[in-house]
Amino acid sequence: MTENGEDCPLHQSDEAPGKGNSVGNDSKPLKTSLVGVKSASEHNDELKLAAAARNAGGEISPYQPRPPLLPRLSSRSGSIEETVRTRRLKNSQESLSDPTETGSSTDSLREDQTVPPPDRFVFSGDATVKNSQDSSIRPRSAATTGSPVFRDRGSSLSEYERRPRSQQSDPTDHRERSAKLRLSPVQPTGPLPALERSFASATLRAANRIDRDCLDYAVLAREKLGERLHRNLSDSRLLENMGSDSASVNSMRSTYSVLSPIRPQDVRNRSFLEGSVLGSGALLGAEELDRYFPDRRVGVYIATWNMQGEKGLPTNLDDLLLPTDSEFAQDFYIIGVQEGCPDRREWETRLQETLGPYYVMLYAASHGVLYLTVFVRRDLIWFCSEVEHATVTTRIISQIKTKGAVGIAFTFFGTSFLFITSHFTSGDAKVYERILDYNKIVEALALPKGLPDTNPYRSTPSDVTTRFDQVFWFGDFNFRLSKDRADVEMMMNRTGDGDKSLLLEHDQLSKEMKDGSIFKGFQEAPIHFYPTYKFDIGCDIYDTTSKQRTPSYTDRILFRNRQTDDIKVVKYTSCSNIKTSDHRPVIGVFQVKLRPGRDNIPLGAGQFDRGLYLEGIRRRITRELKRREAMKNQSSSTICTIS
Repeated sequence: MTENGEDCPLHQSDEAPGKGNSVGNDSKPLKTSLVGVKSASEHNDELKLAAAARNAGGEISPYQPRPPLLPRLSSRSGSIEETVRTRRLKNSQESLSDPTETGSSTDSLREDQTVPPPDRFVFSGDATVKNSQDSSIRPRSAATTGSPVFRDRGSSLSEYERRPRSQQSDPTDHRERSAKLRLSPVQPTGPLPALERSFASATLRAANRIDRDCLDYAVLAREKLGERLHRNLSDSRLLENMGSDSASVNSMRSTYSVLSPIRPQDVRNRSFLEGSVLGSGALLGAEELDRYFPDRRVGVYIATWNMQGEKGLPTNLDDLLLPTDSEFAQDFYIIGVQEGCPDRREWETRLQETLGPYYVMLYAASHGVLYLTVFVRRDLIWFCSEVEHATVTTRIISQIKTKGAVGIAFTFFGTSFLFITSHFTSGDAKVYERILDYNKIVEALALPKGLPDTNPYRSTPSDVTTRFDQVFWFGDFNFRLSKDRADVEMMMNRTGDGDKSLLLEHDQLSKEMKDGSIFKGFQEAPIHFYPTYKFDIGCDIYDTTSKQRTPSYTDRILFRNRQTDDIKVVKYTSCSNIKTSDHRPVIGVFQVKLRPGRDNIPLGAGQFDRGLYLEGIRRRITRELKRREAMKNQSSSTICTIS
């Protein structure tokens, strides 16, 4: 300034304009923490005045006073502290608005400093300051370079993050990278492993499943947040066996138990021994039915077998009741036997031993050597009514009741079931006698007795099969193939493992059913297995005795329902692994439609054969201990062979 206080034209040395121009050519002026330093635009204005004076012919005197080295205080800032506080506040707001920031809340109040290259200098007037020595000068960063991408602060990604991944590892970019660490999203290095259990499909239920302990009360981990596991479930062994599926009940709602909680008001008002379609919380009502069977279908496993009166039972009945090709066990197991073993109690005990602790014997009935046994999952016995049975004999003269039928009836929820096993007259040509056996059974079987008819308008007094919703009739019907043995064997070799319709064209039962003379209203699943009669005991060769009996489909399972498609066939085949009889067992798996119950159904109050249950479990334990002992002795054996 002159003595009178007026501003004088600027005069810089030769190198000063160059330095000033280098600053002024930047797209954005440098920011410093010194408040009084002149901006690049002010230097440019002063240089323009000096150049204009030089062009006008006026030579600037070397004694012309220069601008002061320390610039004037900015008129927009009151003090250095206020300017620094304003800048820090602005930086903190930018950090908080940037979702890519990974620093802490205290780091967001610090200045976003970059590390310039060691040979870079910042010029301000004649003063040369090295960045590494003056931390108050803020150099250019990626967000202040004037790039079009960052003109709008709405974008939260930095320039480095917007580059392709292949360019982010360039070491030359590290100079412009912010000193504050910014983590990029972690990407998987390979394909994710497959889940051990997949429950993306329909909800699994407790029924129809071979499960281990605690699977009935599986934890619904994602149903409600904040629910804690019961302390009894903290055992790692239990948690390993539990799946995150929707099982029998909506578990883990209670903080005291894995069972569904019951409110005191429900205990006061709810009728646990009655059911109703409209009753809220009724034991046989729609709410309880949907809890156990969301699709309202129950699994029924039926097996029929002519044992030929053999005393010796198979060593293992797993192939009969628990075949390896079945994914799930069923809810009901109904086993009908013709010409059963002399000791019926031993047979029932063996069945209980095979099915194990998950099942209890709901009821058993017999008629001479005809045995009919019903097993049910033990957690479903509360929804079963009282069980009734009746028998019919078709051969009065015989002292031993070998021919006839035995039936068991009960109601499950609101659906009535009737299971009949029978043994008809034998003989290749006695078709008429077998039809008479059928007619006598449907007329003389006195069921139901005390159970209500769920649909009396569709019942017929002369036919017992019309008085129930779902009827299964199975046994040794003794219908044969009306063909010579040589022709039957030739057709068997021609069909192989495929469709057996060529053989069934000569089946007596199929013909009579088409004519309507027997099993009116019944259906049978397609047959894809070989004839089950008559084999030599212990092998797969058909009769080699002098009688040379023709192989036939004598053992059958038929079904009838009141409503169309109430019964769906899952499996219909024979069990070829059990060879202790001249008949092969025939098994069928069905899915049966259920309906809610009403308050007129007399419930069985959970009754079952407890003595048989305990004996079967004791045998299972004994068998397992013997197996382990045998394995232990085998592993500790020191016998060796010398060749």
